[in-house]
Amino acid sequence: MDIIDDIADRLTAAVEAGDRDALGALYADDVVVWHNTDRVELTKEQSLTGLDRLVAVTSSRHYRDIRRYHIDGGFVQQHLLHLEFATGSGDLPGCVVVKVDGGEITRIDEYLDGATMASFAG
Repeated sequence: MDIIDDIADRLTAAVEAGDRDALGALYADDVVVWHNTDRVELTKEQSLTGLDRLVAVTSSRHYRDIRRYHIDGGFVQQHLLHLEFATGSGDLPGCVVVKVDGGEITRIDEYLDGATMASFAG
């Protein structure tokens, strides 16, 4: 299997499982994770803490309708992330642009539907 596809599959599996260690193992130590909803560049630890928060408020996470494309030095993935909450469930549309170097994720630019996120919070 191609290294990019392997990393993409492991990234998806780590988020679905809520596995902080597996996600951290994919990240370079100096990874940058950016989200369109707040335009903040997160460090490795901050990103892993974000996964912890997602796990704390959801009972399950599952990617659907994945469309993945190879780009120079990484991949782009469009998807729906199905989230189960104590009070219901919903799909969060998203897209990630992931850069990979030396078998590690060095940058993720994540684009999420802010209106859908707000509806989950409200």
